[in-house]
Amino acid sequence: MKEDSFFETLQTQHAKQLPFVVYSRPINSSIKCWLQKDDVVHKTDSFTESGFVFSPFNLNEKSILFPKEACVFSEIDIETLEAEAIEPIAITENETDRIQHIQLVSKGIESIIEGELQKVVLSRCKTKKLKDSNPISIFKRLFNRYKNAMVYCWYHPKVGLWIGATPELLLKVEGKRLTTISLAGTQPYKRVSKPTWTHKEFEEQQIVTDYITKQIQPYTKQVNVSEVDTVRAGSLLHLKTRITSLIKEESDLKEIIEALHPTPAVSGFPKADAKAFILENENYKRDFYTGFLGELNLKQGRTRNTNRRNVENNAYAVVRTQSNFYVNLRCMQLADNTAHIYVGGGITKDSNPEKEWEETVNKTRTIGSVLD
Repeated sequence: MKEDSFFETLQTQHAKQLPFVVYSRPINSSIKCWLQKDDVVHKTDSFTESGFVFSPFNLNEKSILFPKEACVFSEIDIETLEAEAIEPIAITENETDRIQHIQLVSKGIESIIEGELQKVVLSRCKTKKLKDSNPISIFKRLFNRYKNAMVYCWYHPKVGLWIGATPELLLKVEGKRLTTISLAGTQPYKRVSKPTWTHKEFEEQQIVTDYITKQIQPYTKQVNVSEVDTVRAGSLLHLKTRITSLIKEESDLKEIIEALHPTPAVSGFPKADAKAFILENENYKRDFYTGFLGELNLKQGRTRNTNRRNVENNAYAVVRTQSNFYVNLRCMQLADNTAHIYVGGGITKDSNPEKEWEETVNKTRTIGSVLD
């Protein structure tokens, strides 16, 4: 399918108010889309189906599913999309927002010092009016700019319209092989300088790594943890560790999802206490921000059967299923020509409230740079 017809089909789907998702995974020139044939809201809490899943921060609420059998699927391979040049909007912050976020962060630090929490991730929502709220145009600009992220546009007329460019993999399952990453710490990318990370940032990242390895231990074996690396996501840098393992025969995907989500990178630690603090103190509902989204139980294709006894009768065998879930960071919700931009940061005992505010400002500018 050519680029023009691919995106014309998406525009038509949106105009008809029918559900769709268009997305591209990191370091990948393939853009995929699922077009649901009706506007039924399909939900899942078992994660046994096949299709595309969009899950909220609070898994007490069911995830939205675009079932494979209810959708038309297509994809194109392309390096860069044709997108109109824009004058990015200036996102200005006001003193009231600054004071409120600093107070929230200060309360989080106080809770950590008192021993109630070890880390908590606190966020806010910035609202901005748009000149051009065409979601397909915004998706194209995101795709061209953020090659190291999972870029997506997700729409359901009865749920909402979300767009994002997230660098964080929650998990990837290929057959029995599980891959996940811990991602924490943030600083602006500077071309000429080598990044310097503070003790606070390394500590924050280590909390996430330790949490993930402990959480997957009952369900996996042969756990391997990589060295800490610096990765770039648009105009920001993060600390990253890759964790791989093999899923035990008796384990299932739902158990692993519930063990991992929400990670300390989006919630905090201890898990239940941090989540309770967020729900009580952030004063807004995250909905799908810091939830996760991606391909659920899709067959990879076929592979040659290496069992010589079966070669004559069955030269190829169907491979295992594959799931790829990304944490819904660097995202916004569009409604009534308005962008609701979600940003946050990890808080530890060494956090500086003013610097945490500045980090959210940098993140707001990053996602807002594609808005007109």
